Amino acid sequence: MIGKTCWPVLLIGFCLVGLAGAAKLVAQAPQDPQGFLIDYSRGPRWFPGIFRPYQQQPLAPTLVENSPRLRDLIHDGKLELSLADALALALENNLDIAVQRYILPFAKTDVLRTSGGQAARGAAGALVPSGLSAGALGAGVGATAAGGVGSAGGITGGGGAVQIGTVGTFDPAVQFNFSWDRTASPLNTQVVAGVPAVTTYSTAYSGTYAQLFPTGTSYSLSLTGLRSSSSQLGLLFNPDVVTRFSLGFNQPLLSGFGRLPNERFLMVARNNQRYSQEAFRLQVITTVVQVENAYWDLAAFQLNVQVAEQSLAASQQLLGENKKQAEVGTMAHLDVVSAESEVAGRERDLIVARTNLQMQETTMKKILSKKPDPALDAARIEITTQMPEPRDVDIPQLENALTNALANRPDLREPQINIQNQDISVSYTRNNLLPGLGTFGLYAGSGLQGNTSKLVSGASDSLGQTFGATFPEYAGGLTLSLPLRNRSAQADNLRAQLEKDQLQVGLQNTSNQIQLEVRQAIIGLIQGKAQMEAAHQAVRLAQETYDAEGKKLAAGVSTSYNVILRQRDLTTAQYAEVQAVDGYSKALVEMDRSIGATLDRNGIQFDDAVTGTVTKMPAPPFSVRGFTTGGQTKTQ
Repeated sequence: MIGKTCWPVLLIGFCLVGLAGAAKLVAQAPQDPQGFLIDYSRGPRWFPGIFRPYQQQPLAPTLVENSPRLRDLIHDGKLELSLADALALALENNLDIAVQRYILPFAKTDVLRTSGGQAARGAAGALVPSGLSAGALGAGVGATAAGGVGSAGGITGGGGAVQIGTVGTFDPAVQFNFSWDRTASPLNTQVVAGVPAVTTYSTAYSGTYAQLFPTGTSYSLSLTGLRSSSSQLGLLFNPDVVTRFSLGFNQPLLSGFGRLPNERFLMVARNNQRYSQEAFRLQVITTVVQVENAYWDLAAFQLNVQVAEQSLAASQQLLGENKKQAEVGTMAHLDVVSAESEVAGRERDLIVARTNLQMQETTMKKILSKKPDPALDAARIEITTQMPEPRDVDIPQLENALTNALANRPDLREPQINIQNQDISVSYTRNNLLPGLGTFGLYAGSGLQGNTSKLVSGASDSLGQTFGATFPEYAGGLTLSLPLRNRSAQADNLRAQLEKDQLQVGLQNTSNQIQLEVRQAIIGLIQGKAQMEAAHQAVRLAQETYDAEGKKLAAGVSTSYNVILRQRDLTTAQYAEVQAVDGYSKALVEMDRSIGATLDRNGIQFDDAVTGTVTKMPAPPFSVRGFTTGGQTKTQ
């Protein structure tokens, strides 16, 4: 027997172990900045920190600051931005991605919850079929033995019907209870108790342990004890100590048998964990496409500014020459006015181009930052990646593109996972059609001893009788539940099958839409390539026509108005060329998106997107080559 002085030492030891575990839990805070790589599906270990399962787990602090990369790219009031830099900044700072990251730990916590035997809470977009709730895993810890522990006079020795039901969850549950009671009762006879009033003092304790296994087997252990003293006469022991130990189990044989009926929520939670990854991947792809399109639009707006500046410079040069000729009397004043009107129009175009550029810069800054930054607000974005020229290798074969799209698109894998969840519901509801047949068993032992001197002695003797099978009880049997007509189970199973059919139709619709997008993307690339080639040719010819008209004006065989017309044609052709190049660049982006190659094409690692920390810069999506216009290479 443990001495009295040992109990405080043991209690202090357990407390220290628990505190050490809590300290270790805090010390093991997530190492990655956001903590999204932590496996929340496992839960805290209970040893050596025995209090850890009952403590809140610490999380990494939420980061709402811009990544250092953003400041590092700003030099002399300019944000020197390549496409790879823009993608890296988006992975680190984009708030749409930051919000969607949380569905990953959400799904992991669902695995943790269902591992304990509870229902899944689900994740955004992921399916938790309603048919899975047609039944409960276990009502919790409850009594499993017929009869209980009462006073000595309450033990009748009679038998009766016994039934042991399913109890507990996958997480073992322990329950303790201690009580003290004083009862004074008046009696209308003295035949039984020997006195007209009875006063009883009772001290009771109980402990229960219950658990459910994934196969449907459940068992429970129960130990109860009662010490009572009474003022009534004629008792065999007064005070007396009564103890009872029982072990009961239950095993379904038809409905509820096997892993699927009992682990159905865990299976769905694991599927939804994969769903959350696909949903997050889809968000990353959506953001990357948004960044790429915004980047090429920004590059196009910068080129528009260059075209407007060149057009304005040419108009101002023509105006200056016309003024000189008007001063010497070789040109009419109306030609000067026409040139001045053209300069005003080109100044208007330059203002519009610069305004569009500033608006696009503002949009780009929002996409690439978590919060406003004065240095970023004041910086001008300088594009460093040139827009692409058409290449034949950029246009894939239709068959290969369709195959890649159907294999890689996350928005196609999402409904496939939902159908897998629905398959679980169909199987579970089919199992529920079976009758409820189960077997159960019970062993129990009881003890009764007097307690005239020491409490420990009386309890020890009573427990000796309990565990020594002095007064044993054995029970076993079968239970059959046969719902006549079984209409509710039939309805649940029919609905589960109908919902699966509905999801399959939706999957086919999504597949058709994806194939349509692939075909449209290929058509867009082909048309974009043709438009770029035509735009290059149009600019080259407009430039030659403008140069020839200028030479004719210098030779006196043309007019200033004709030169202005040719200059307008050239400017229009240059704007159209920029629009064609921008359209082709975005057609490449759409092609990658339609076949599910956006992340691979840009060299983006999934873990980098999850953590929001890019350790390796993404590779450029294609060889860096500037497009040509009018025989000159455009650079940004």
